[in-house]
Amino acid sequence: MHSMTGYGKGRSVTDSVRYTAEIKTVNHRYIDVSVKLPRALMFLENEIKSWVTSVLHRGKVDVYISRDGDAAEALQPQLNLGVAQAYVEVYQELIERFGLAQDIPISMLATQRDVIVLNEPEIDASNAREGLKHAVTEALVATVQMRLTEGKSMEEDIVARLQTLEDLLHAVELRTPQVVEEWQQKLHKRLDTLLQEAEVEPQRLAQEIAIFADRCDISEEVVRFNSHIAQLRALLTHPGAIGRQMDFLLQELNREANTMGSKSNDAELTRNVVALKAELEKIREQVQNIE
Repeated sequence: MHSMTGYGKGRSVTDSVRYTAEIKTVNHRYIDVSVKLPRALMFLENEIKSWVTSVLHRGKVDVYISRDGDAAEALQPQLNLGVAQAYVEVYQELIERFGLAQDIPISMLATQRDVIVLNEPEIDASNAREGLKHAVTEALVATVQMRLTEGKSMEEDIVARLQTLEDLLHAVELRTPQVVEEWQQKLHKRLDTLLQEAEVEPQRLAQEIAIFADRCDISEEVVRFNSHIAQLRALLTHPGAIGRQMDFLLQELNREANTMGSKSNDAELTRNVVALKAELEKIREQVQNIE
């Protein structure tokens, strides 16, 4: 079992350029990868997403890429001749139109926007891909390990809560026949009080008790509930993404618990069903963060 919450960092050095990859993941219904990287490495964005999705199958994944070093930091100034020429012509027109006796100082021209631009040197695409893949892979390994560690803790908690569910369900099973028996005794006493001298037909009384017992019968719900718990236990050891399957089974368990609650005509039985639903909600909260 893997959690969807994790963090990992990886580094590599290629041609005096240091690549750093940081990965942060949180829960999400599907897989959603967002990559932030320097403009010079934009051509690798789709490949980075592919590397990530080949390892992580569910969650909101943010990937941060940085690049530094001698080669990366050697920005090269370059004259934008067209822009400079346009500024000179504008200044010359101002001088002629208003009769200004002033030369155009180089300091003023050079500081105008986009006259001199800093360009990143061209990078070797193959080396960049190799260095970045190493950094991303290292970050993914660390992320997976963190998700696995947290997933192990979540699994232990879920296993304990599944046992609690089974204990509560067993208490419900034991209580259900007692409810029918106690209701039968109460019905007899009530009829004895109301109709002390009247004769009650045994057949009619048996029929009413049978109807009540049928309305309180939760045997089918109990069987399905146990089956869903067994499926959840099996999923815990299943490789790969299991979060959505577990979420579906929890919905089914909650549906069965609701049906049992609607059939409950006993305070103790109702308390156990409420406790069942409370445990299911706690498991559901955990499952929301399972890959």
